[in-house]
Formats: sequence, structure tokens, C-alpha cells
Amino acid sequence: MRLSWWKLVTVLLLLFVVIAGLLFDVPHLDILNETIRNLYFHVPMWFGMITMLFISAVYSIIYLRSGKAAVDIAACEFANSGIVFGILGLITGMIWAKFTWGAFWSSDPKQNAAAIGLLLYLAYFVLRASFSDDQQRARVSSVYNLFCYPALVVLLIILPRMTDSLHPGSGGNPGFSSYDLDNRMRLVFYPAVIGFILLGVWITSLRIRIRKVKNNLYGIS
Repeated sequence: MRLSWWKLVTVLLLLFVVIAGLLFDVPHLDILNETIRNLYFHVPMWFGMITMLFISAVYSIIYLRSGKAAVDIAACEFANSGIVFGILGLITGMIWAKFTWGAFWSSDPKQNAAAIGLLLYLAYFVLRASFSDDQQRARVSSVYNLFCYPALVVLLIILPRMTDSLHPGSGGNPGFSSYDLDNRMRLVFYPAVIGFILLGVWITSLRIRIRKVKNNLYGIS
């Protein structure tokens, strides 16, 4: 994918998010105070992770139908990008938790679920590394990938809503949109979600191209 309009849009969106996220006015609420600005970075990271891993799962389905090695490469690299977003989401969440809940890790159900979800996907890469045969690796990891994504959705979205949680929108707590995500914040939040997702696609497309070049150099089909 050569330089195109959507890459320029990605750069402009993220520049806007960084500048506006740090300088624009935000609601001044008890406990949250200025840390609410982390909403522009922490939550879009999770959106990016969920989107990258969804695309990875779609490519796994396509691979099981087509058996094309290039499709398996795409599934693997989108999973890689998803994991990076997940780790960044976990780190930004821990920093936010320190200033609002008093500790980096409070064993909140959503924190625990996020950690378990990341471990599931780290096991995906361990599984890939355990096979020497390319086709067997691709088939088994594709099937496992299709198990991981629904499990991740259950862990991050469904289970936390069924139990007490410090996170907004979980365990009976109101979501951000219902009490403090006003129009000023939406102006930055939605571009942040779109910008980080596009950045993930951009990075992944570069990694796929690198993998293909390496495969050609070493004569891997």
C-alpha cells in the first residue's frame, strides 16, 4: 500500500489528537481532574486492539477457506499489532488507575480480564512458534485465533458488565458518555479512535510487506 490519502488523514488526525488532547478544555470532575485526558489515548488503544484482532480473525477464516500463505501472514501481523495496542492500553490504564484508584493494579474485573485476554493472544504466538511445518502452523493457529477473539469479547465486554467494577459502564457504573463525555471531548475522542485504528492498519501493512520481502529473499512460498 503506497502513500495515499488515508495515510495523510492518519497523520493529521493523530497530530490533532495529541495537540487538542493536551490543550483543549475538559470537564473538571472530582477524582478524575486532568487525568480525564487519558480518555483520548487509553480507550482508543482498546478500540485499536479489538479492531486489529477482529481483522486478524477474519483473515484466519479466509485462510481456512483458501489455504494461501499470504493470508496467514496478514492474520499473524494483524494479531501482532493488536497485541501492541493491547499492551499500550493496559499500560495507559494502569497509569490512569494509579491517579484515580490509588494503585496501578487493583484487581478490577476489567483489568484482570484484559490481562487474561492478552495472555490468550500471547499463547497464539507461542503456538505458532511450536510448529515447523508452515501449513500445519497456519491451520492450527487459524483455528486457535477463531477461539481467541470471541473469548476476548466475552472477557472485555460481557463479563465486566455482570460484576462490580470500577470502570465506567461496568457493574452498574454509568459510562463516560452518560455523564462526562461532552461535545468538547467527543470532538477529540472520535478522531482519536479513527486515527489509532488507521495507524494500526498502516503499521500492519508495512509489516506484511516486510514479511513478504523476507519470504521472497529466502525462497519461502
